[in-house]
Amino acid sequence: MQRGDIIINSHIEKLIGNNIKLLREKAGMTQEMLAAKLQVSGCDITRSSIAKIEVGQRHLYPDEILLIKQILRVEYEDIFKVSSKK
Repeated sequence: MQRGDIIINSHIEKLIGNNIKLLREKAGMTQEMLAAKLQVSGCDITRSSIAKIEVGQRHLYPDEILLIKQILRVEYEDIFKVSSKK
């Protein structure tokens, strides 16, 4: 059962990462631009880390979520929207 939980979590991380990518693109920002804005706000993150988040290969930290929400001017629901449909 624990192994299944890891798979589900990975799937959800990919969905959330894709949401961030779509929101970033909708805001007209590159990964580099988002990383720079996060850095200016005190978040130690690189463009490479943004890319990994967007494909679900890196976990998000709470401070990153707060700042991404503010920078992209979106709601938490926009970031965490996951659908059970495939």
